[in-house]
Amino acid sequence: MTIRSDRDHGQRYRPRMSCLKKLEATVVQMQDPSTGVKGTDQKLNVTIIPHVITGQNIVAWITKNMNIDSDEAQAFGTMLVAFGYIYPLQDHKKLVLRPDGSLYRFQTPYFWPVQKWKAEDTDYAIYLAKRNIRKKGVLDAYEQEEYNKLHKWMNHKWDFIVMQAKEQYHAGKARQKADRVVFDCQERAYWIVHRPPPQTHSAMDYGLDRHIDPNAEEVTGKFTCDPLISINLAKYITTFKNHDPFLVPCLPSNPWQTDDDSYWELNTPDVEIPTKMRVERWSFSFYELLNDPRGRADFKIFLKKEFSGENLAFWEAAEELKWGTAASMSEKAEHIFKTFLAPGAPRWINIDGRTMGLTVKGLEHPHRYVLDAAQTHIFMLMKKDTFYRYLKSPVYKEMQKKAISPAPHNFSEAQLQQNMRNRRPSIDPIITWQKEQEEKAKAEAASGPVDIKKLMASKLDRK
Repeated sequence: MTIRSDRDHGQRYRPRMSCLKKLEATVVQMQDPSTGVKGTDQKLNVTIIPHVITGQNIVAWITKNMNIDSDEAQAFGTMLVAFGYIYPLQDHKKLVLRPDGSLYRFQTPYFWPVQKWKAEDTDYAIYLAKRNIRKKGVLDAYEQEEYNKLHKWMNHKWDFIVMQAKEQYHAGKARQKADRVVFDCQERAYWIVHRPPPQTHSAMDYGLDRHIDPNAEEVTGKFTCDPLISINLAKYITTFKNHDPFLVPCLPSNPWQTDDDSYWELNTPDVEIPTKMRVERWSFSFYELLNDPRGRADFKIFLKKEFSGENLAFWEAAEELKWGTAASMSEKAEHIFKTFLAPGAPRWINIDGRTMGLTVKGLEHPHRYVLDAAQTHIFMLMKKDTFYRYLKSPVYKEMQKKAISPAPHNFSEAQLQQNMRNRRPSIDPIITWQKEQEEKAKAEAASGPVDIKKLMASKLDRK
């Protein structure tokens, strides 16, 4: 079994193949016997290490052959060290190039990052087991922690790992001492790059998985992408292009450029009259509507007139349980059960029997995600039915009419200087949070529990 970790650097995920090949070509030039970086034999502890180069010689060669200054040469050399083409012999945990007499060596091509094999957890476990044998149980703190984790996760095949480690250890002892020390340094440098110590940036981190293969251009000459993904991406860009501050200027002005906070004032969460662009965004998706506090407040008004506010109230209660404090979890779960799920509850929600049974059973031992099934059911119910009725309702159309469209500011240089002098500190986030909590408490006290029998009687009277 291979454990997939957050540092799984499989070749098919690597977005830098063209970059790595350019670095490889540079490293090959640096190792040229006549024009490359000159190396010498150096004594490390009691062992003579061949072909050792210094940091200052590396920086000098890069400066001369790439026609750049010393600072850029040092940065480029550090990149070579970070990718594992050059490794330090002394301070091996710091993957930086020092422009002094620090000792370095070129990594063997077998360990270059352009090779087609992944840094598997099994290989790392064998390496740590071998180091544990050589060091007689004395590993670095982070290595010992990783060793214990891998031992626990791969316990079913740990005998195989130890056997492989012992074979490699005995094979290494058969080599000459200089060759053995060089190979140990090369292998250690490889794992420092691919399994760096904690709080150390790894140049091999590839980030999020991509929908396209960034290396496909090398084979086909063009990138390939799923047609459905392309259609959805084009639809998303078309929908949101007028709401992207990188493509469309902020109205009335960008507060970071003009020192005028009108844009922030018009887009506060509890603003009375929102802007037209904000109201337009509510219609893009149900998620956009719920994600905007002002849009959710307007949606509540519509639900109140529809006598179906319990659905949104339950969704909000489930969100509070999911993201609230652990200390209040049991109390909130009991309140949600009595308000929305218990037989004869004042704001009983209509969900299918299977989901209701699973939810009620889960509330016996509540946790953050105990309401996920019921919350998803209610969310889809509102999305497929209530949301589209809201967009056609007088509530939303009235808000579209009332929404404002601010005119762009055209400040002169003198006005910009005056705005800069009139800067004032913003409201502390704690004060804003306290204000939101007070308003929320007032709203809950004003609404109070709703009797479902009275609601049904009101519906019949209206009919």
